[in-house]
Order: sequence, then structure tokens, then C-alpha cells
Amino acid sequence: MLFLSLACLRMPAVNGSGTLGGTAGDLVRLVAMGHGRSRAELARLSGMAPSSVSLRVEELIDAGLLREDGEGASRGGRRPRQLRLHESAGVVVAADVGSHHVRMAVMDLAGRVLLTHELPGEIAEGPEAVTERLAGHVRLTLRQAQVSDLPLLGIGVGMPGPVDPASAKVVAPSRMPGWNDYPVRERLTELLGVRVVVENDANLMAVGEHRYGWPGRDNLMAVKAGTGIGCGIIASGRLHRGRGAAGDISHVPVHAAQRVTCSCGHSDCLEAHASGAALCRTLRAQGIEVSSTGRLVELVNNGVPEVTNLVRNAGRLAGQVLTPLVNFFNPDVVVLGGGLSAAEPFIAAVRGAIYERCLPLATRDLEIATTVTGQDACMLGAGSVVLDEVLTSNWVDETLTPRS
Repeated sequence: MLFLSLACLRMPAVNGSGTLGGTAGDLVRLVAMGHGRSRAELARLSGMAPSSVSLRVEELIDAGLLREDGEGASRGGRRPRQLRLHESAGVVVAADVGSHHVRMAVMDLAGRVLLTHELPGEIAEGPEAVTERLAGHVRLTLRQAQVSDLPLLGIGVGMPGPVDPASAKVVAPSRMPGWNDYPVRERLTELLGVRVVVENDANLMAVGEHRYGWPGRDNLMAVKAGTGIGCGIIASGRLHRGRGAAGDISHVPVHAAQRVTCSCGHSDCLEAHASGAALCRTLRAQGIEVSSTGRLVELVNNGVPEVTNLVRNAGRLAGQVLTPLVNFFNPDVVVLGGGLSAAEPFIAAVRGAIYERCLPLATRDLEIATTVTGQDACMLGAGSVVLDEVLTSNWVDETLTPRS
């Protein structure tokens, strides 16, 4: 079992006196973030009277949302009882939907991953089939984690295509026939009856890496290079969505020896030359049968020269696109993930292009690294955003209402 810190969840709003608000939800969020481990700490941070905090904490304990566990350090008086989120208060499910798989996790509200597994699935089967199967996978995963009796409070879903942040619809995706304007959030909510957060997979990879891999680096670019190519941006510690296309580098034009028409209709987009799907297509045309990005990386690691040269060129083209973005944004770190990040020639070519062409000031303290969280990055990001939404919603106060 993997324990994850929720210390990077969004802080509740601070009022003019420098303290937080005084709702039960504020207290639960402080405990979730690890800031309020005792009644005294909660009183100091919330601005509430100690007697009011004690009353609210008892209500939260009675409601099964908090529990006391162990004793903290004494400051001259009685050792304070430590507060924790109660694991049985509920769970969330995080899902990373890929072109050929679904990677899924069940997490409790204390941030602990209870179960992860990967299931086969083809995104090209269409939205209705994939969404219904995803709902079935959620139910199956909850049973396997032995938490079917606990409240399911939310689902976070990463999709391999652009997502409108307002409507949570997939918009004009490549390699996803039938998905344009499909209401993923609404359909999953109908099937499962819970809140659903839908986000682009590269954005979620950026969130997962920032929160669990690079929590001290508040400006980060995460490049997901697998079957497709995408990028997520963390600016000043927060995911930058724009209107849904922020960070989308897949259709940036590149300079290449051969002209290739992209799925978007334009010529020589980065994805048309440097994605795993494009590389597999090129190799098949050369008589080298490659069916997946994973197999592509295996051939690189086995030293097949045609494949190695092609992957190295893909890294050079990706670096070509990232160079002006690094100059413009000045990130602290560029994280490389996805299937192609397991191929060293790809990583070396990206690094070489950025360090060679960027301004010295832009690369002086820049780190270019592969993912810390590996294949779990998007899934952990999905869990993070749905936990964030649950803990900043009215869920806590609604839970307490019948007991008031």
C-alpha cells in the first residue's frame, strides 16, 4: 500500500485577519493537508474559539469523518490527541484512460492508495462503449479493494485528448473517433451517481508530478510522449488550463525532412512526426512491424538502428518545440513521461535541443528529468484533483446536517 501526502491540496481562503474561515469543512481540509493535527492547531489556524473547535471536532468524530490517533508533542501541558481523516469516511476512484488501457486506483480520504490495477481497453471503440466499461471497472475496482460498503465520493478521469474545462467534454481529439463533444462527466454521473472530474491526461500528469514528485517546484512543464504527445503546465503552483488547450503542443509545426499530413488536416505537426503512433506507422512502412510504443522502446533498448535513429529524431523534434516554450515560460523543471520517456535516445535528444538552443538564463537552473511517479503520474493527478474537489465542496457540511 502506498501512502500519499495531501499537503499540496489547495489551501482554503484566508480572511483579512490572517486566519481561515470557521466551517466544519475548513477544519477537515486543515486536517487533510496536515496543518491541523490537534484541536489547538485548528483553533489557531481557523480563528475559531477553542471551545467551538472542540465542539465541531466532536461532531466530525461522531459523523465518522475524523478520528483521534496517537498523541502529539507536549508544550508544557497534557499531550494533545492527534487528529486524522477517518479512512472509512469515503473513497474516491482515479482513472487514467489511455489509447489501449485504463489504469485505475482507489484512494481513501487520508490520501492512501488502497488498490491499483491496469485493464485493457481501446479508446477507438467509441465513447458509449468505453464510458460504460469504465463505470463497470469502477464497480469492480471498489469490490476488489473491499470498500464497496464505503461511500464513493468522486471519480477523477484523465482522457487522452483535449477537454473543455467548463463542460468537461472532449473537444476535437485525434485518434478518438466519435468522441468530439462527448459529455464524459454527465454520462459517468448518470451511471454512477457521484461527482466526476474530467481532465486531459497530460494536465493530470503535471498535477501528479508536481504534487508527489516536485512539490517545491511551482513552475513545471510535464510532457507526455506516448501514443500521442501532450504537455501540462503548472504555473505558480497551480494547473494552468486556459480555455482547455493550454500546453497542447501536439499540433505545433516542426521542420522535418518529409512532409506528413496530421489528423488535424495540417502538415508537419509534432504529433504527426514524433508521437508513438507516428513512429510505429513509419516503421511499418519500412517493413518493421511495431504495434505499440512499448514494443518501440524494446527495439530501441535492443539496439535496432533504424528504430533508434527514428526515436532520436522524435526527441529532437520535441526539443525543437519545447525550446521557445522554455524561453517563454522559464519553468523550474521539464518532466518527461509517457512510453517514449523509457527510451534514452529520446530523452537525450530532448535535453540536447533545449540546452543547445535556449537562452543560458532559461536553462541555468533548469532540470530536465523523467517522471518521479512513472506510469502512475496521470492516475495520481486524477486522484488529486477529485480529492481537492471533494474537500473544497460542501460535502462535509452536508454530511453533518442530519446530525445537527
